[in-house]
Amino acid sequence: MLIDFFLHLRRHKLPCSLRELLDLHGALAARLVSLDMDAFYLLARCLLVKDEAYLDRFDRAFAEYYDGLQASPLLPETLPDDWLRRELERLLSLEERDLLRSLGGLDKLLETLNQRLAEQKERHAGGNKWVGTGGSSPFGHGGFHPEGVRMGGEGEHGRAAKLWEARHYRNFSDDDSPLGQRAIQLALRKLRRWVRKGSLDELDLDDTIQSTARQGWLDVKLRPERHNGVKLLVFFDVGGSMDSHVAEVQRLFSALRHEFKHLEFFYFHNCLYDFVWRDNARRFEEKFDTWRLLRTYGHDYRVILVGDAKMGPYEITWPGGAVEYWNEEPGQLWLARLQQQYPKLVWINPLPRREWLWHPSIKLINELIGGRMHPLTLAGLAQAIDQL
Repeated sequence: MLIDFFLHLRRHKLPCSLRELLDLHGALAARLVSLDMDAFYLLARCLLVKDEAYLDRFDRAFAEYYDGLQASPLLPETLPDDWLRRELERLLSLEERDLLRSLGGLDKLLETLNQRLAEQKERHAGGNKWVGTGGSSPFGHGGFHPEGVRMGGEGEHGRAAKLWEARHYRNFSDDDSPLGQRAIQLALRKLRRWVRKGSLDELDLDDTIQSTARQGWLDVKLRPERHNGVKLLVFFDVGGSMDSHVAEVQRLFSALRHEFKHLEFFYFHNCLYDFVWRDNARRFEEKFDTWRLLRTYGHDYRVILVGDAKMGPYEITWPGGAVEYWNEEPGQLWLARLQQQYPKLVWINPLPRREWLWHPSIKLINELIGGRMHPLTLAGLAQAIDQL
């Protein structure tokens, strides 16, 4: 039972295990759900999906297995009237309902649709009668009709009375999708090392019970609060081509501040040189010398550089290559010093990986840091965290 369904999910690259399948069997044996597909869907999703990044993938696999919906939409033999009726009052305005009645009403629309489904034997494109793509038939997608039933595909004119093969579940980030702040925080939680340091301000219940039992009177024991002991040093590229990635980087920055108690951050432009800064409004008045930074923060810090690495290669390899001032030493030398001080270092690039080959500077930066550049996606951030 459910073996084929389980193997189907694995073929869709869902990381569910035999233990989770056995849990699903146990839940069904305990009759937590019975003869209710929606309830079974929720139960299976709860037990088989352990990471919200895979929720959308599970939805597609579940629909394909149980409803027969493929990437190319299949035509059903008939349509359930209740499915098409139950939300009509809520979805259509008064004007839209009047227009639908002028075309014969929903009863006439459903009757005609089921009749054509019974008669049609092959795929059809264009035209004004059969269920297909394009054309002006009221059934199908990709064409135009004042009112109709969209079946498969994307809508273009927003005039369908109902949608067949509609998915009602929210999309979540997949491995190569851009990240929301919630997904970033979940990925960053892998970079945790819990420690207890500082003032004794948290009740140690277990030690209190043991000590009280030994002493014969109440002996309250306190301990430091637990927190993430990982120290993080982050450098953000700002200005120029990075202006188009402000929203993504802001989400990353917010997630970093939420997850790490020991977080230090600085800004730079294009490549690291002899100074960085903390306040972009006073970047030239309040410079932070890079030599001072290397002496201030110890080897135990992990380093993340965030930038698209789009620049002229000379900005990396030549003295005086910086676009805003004359740098005495090339950027590649400062990157080498940074790696020598902080061996655990990665570069996060908001550009999609497929665009990296278009810019020689990205390839050069990636080579200089030992291939530790990763895209700002769920998979890329997970790989970066593993390296840190």
